[in-house]
Amino acid sequence: MTAAPAQAVKIILIEDNPEYRRAISMTMERSEGYELVGKFGSAEQALAELQKPDTSNDIDVVLLDLGLPKMQGLESISWIEKYAPAAKIVVLTQSDKRADVIEAIQHGASGYLLKSSSMQEIREAISLVMQGGATLDPSVAKYLLDQIQSRGPSGLSDFNLSARESEVLELISRGLLRKEIAKALSISENTVVTHIRHLYDKLNVSNAPAAIRKAYESGILPVEENPPETDSV
Repeated sequence: MTAAPAQAVKIILIEDNPEYRRAISMTMERSEGYELVGKFGSAEQALAELQKPDTSNDIDVVLLDLGLPKMQGLESISWIEKYAPAAKIVVLTQSDKRADVIEAIQHGASGYLLKSSSMQEIREAISLVMQGGATLDPSVAKYLLDQIQSRGPSGLSDFNLSARESEVLELISRGLLRKEIAKALSISENTVVTHIRHLYDKLNVSNAPAAIRKAYESGILPVEENPPETDSV
């Protein structure tokens, strides 16, 4: 379990559903180490606030819905990065469409969670991205992994990944934590850290979503023109 940060993480929520906004607000109010400093029903409202002097510097994490009125969540990512470049973006949505996932990752989101995630999972995701990590909903990661596996070992060999590094990549894609990877492969957590470092070095990336994005850009993962939808979990 990821521990809550020692210093309160300042968060804004961009979500058009008032009930879900209320649920997130109540959770953050009751959670030590997390502070919801703004909540907005549209991307336009949030961007207007982020453009105010000194406001953007106070934001650590943006929880972003994709299905917003007018400007959609995916479209807003580049603007959020412009006005609050230091903020980590965690997509929090009902959409598990492959095209949405791919585009959010390609735009630089540090996390992608479905709204079926528990409040504890959301808190842990926030803490993880603040520590420089990244997070993907396990159900989202699974079908990305399926696409890696469907290509076979040839695509991975383009980056000279070892068999063990390929196994680690597979388990990362499933959403496993380092200690869980260590247990699954019967190796130490320090060894897992070494494999991850080598994996990221070979792909020239710094986190899991970036590794997946690199896989798409390099053709390891084919982008489907009409990606099928999957059932929400």
